[in-house]
Amino acid sequence: MPRITKIFPIIFTLFWLVACRQTTELPLYTINKSAQSDTAMVVSAHPLATEAGLSVLKNGGNAVDAVVAVQFALAVVYPRAGNLGGGGFMVIRSTDGSISSLDYREKAPASAHRDMYLDSAGNVVQGLSTAGPLASGIPGTVDGLLDAHAKMGRLPLSALIQPAIDLARNGYRLTEAEVNRLNQNREAFEQYNKLPIAFVKAVPWQIGDLLVQPELAVTLERIRDLGRSGFYEGPTAAAIASTMQQGGGIISMEDLAAYRSQWRRPVTGNFKNYRIISMPPPSSGGIALLQLLELVEPYDLKGMGFQSPATVHLMAEAERRVYADRAQHLGDTDFYPTPVDSLMQPAYLISRMSDFDPAQATPSNKVAAGDFKVTLESFETTHTSVIDADGNAVSCTTTLNSNFGSKVVVQQAGFFLNNEMDDFSVKPGEPNQFGLVGAEANAIAPGKRMLSSMTPTIIEKDGQLFMVLGAPGGSTIITAVFQVFINVAEFGMPLDKAVEAGRFHHQWLPDQIMVETGSLNEATRQQLTSMGHQLNEVKYMAVVKAIQVLPDGQLHGAGDPRNPDDHAAGY
Repeated sequence: MPRITKIFPIIFTLFWLVACRQTTELPLYTINKSAQSDTAMVVSAHPLATEAGLSVLKNGGNAVDAVVAVQFALAVVYPRAGNLGGGGFMVIRSTDGSISSLDYREKAPASAHRDMYLDSAGNVVQGLSTAGPLASGIPGTVDGLLDAHAKMGRLPLSALIQPAIDLARNGYRLTEAEVNRLNQNREAFEQYNKLPIAFVKAVPWQIGDLLVQPELAVTLERIRDLGRSGFYEGPTAAAIASTMQQGGGIISMEDLAAYRSQWRRPVTGNFKNYRIISMPPPSSGGIALLQLLELVEPYDLKGMGFQSPATVHLMAEAERRVYADRAQHLGDTDFYPTPVDSLMQPAYLISRMSDFDPAQATPSNKVAAGDFKVTLESFETTHTSVIDADGNAVSCTTTLNSNFGSKVVVQQAGFFLNNEMDDFSVKPGEPNQFGLVGAEANAIAPGKRMLSSMTPTIIEKDGQLFMVLGAPGGSTIITAVFQVFINVAEFGMPLDKAVEAGRFHHQWLPDQIMVETGSLNEATRQQLTSMGHQLNEVKYMAVVKAIQVLPDGQLHGAGDPRNPDDHAAGY
């Protein structure tokens, strides 16, 4: 039996309105932020999605089956980030130790071009790449989930999709977090959608309201019955193309039919007695995470102390240098010769910290991307971590980019499209909505996948499965995964405390340390300021979902209190 180590205090005891306006008492959503179990574990962004995955595991499915079920369920119950109209990445470690990764990142349509978001003077047209149909890349989520299931799944696809269909057709009750997001975005929904959509009603949404999505249910049924062709061909594809044509978008039926996910070799590296397995480009997350760990490994982090001025300074300076490299060198390896091996060479990484001053911040204008001659990512993404009864592990991150992506719902299909085109370097050298700067490596080109910060990661310790983690959070994903792992490996924190702990983030430009409210004490803040750091306080950053294999073989799952609906469950 699972042992619940902590129950998050948000328990929804509410009432809801059914279609006939009768009132019925709402069953509880009990949100478990931390749970331990003997056999298997699922951590996701919503309790209904977590329970869908857990049910699959209990019925003989494996970790891939569970992730597929969770992701389809999230497309229903977590519409701001769960999706059919976005894309993502998956890292898999089988019980025999074999590893693989699946890239189902969105692609630029065939009609896309390098300067498509610039005016006649060559300036970026604000908002064009972030909202509306033109902001969308070709969706990859459905192809990726089906591809993973076809290669590694155990249960029939219908059994994995049916829970999502039932949730869409019968409805589910809205939590406070989702109510707030829907109401906050109502104006944008009305602006970018000509026809009525399920996410807008005559009066504001209330906690406990029933959200029914009949059009989405039909779309999911097509995928259940027809597989890939139920989305990338036929009525659903036609609906996407029609929505594009009416709103000035450029995704065509031909673009959809041609889309394919791509199996890739994970990037791997070592930190002491740990082996890190993560996502390669077009995700920047894996390489950046490995670089960060290599840069700080020579230092005695444990002796320096958790969030001491010296520790924060060191880690922020490492982050500054890694994000400079990200901006200059990383992109879709199918289009650009990304220097993966060079970025990971020990001599190169040593050189990156050669100008590190333990007593003083290095201004970002003095930190350029690295020179290889020395060695001849809205926050509204979602992540799922799973370990099954056989010890198979999956780390899966998907996204629409911003909250509800482009704000465009596919007409008569019921799902949001992404605004991932903004993750390209819309104009090399200009920052995107997350403040990230890119170069030619990430410039727009037809069929190219845009750079991402998603960092689905699996970690071994002494050759054995140790941790599965990842996060939503745009550009802060990488540093959140980095810090949670360091909290466990170096500072000896229990996983739930490591996830809860306040975070900080430096991404080279702008030249500042983003600091979560309350995460650093005043003395540390003052010391960092005296060292030349500019601190910028933010409410929260990335939202980590993680599972750790404890020394006795127990599984410890941890959701993040930064998302009230994160839910960990096992058996």
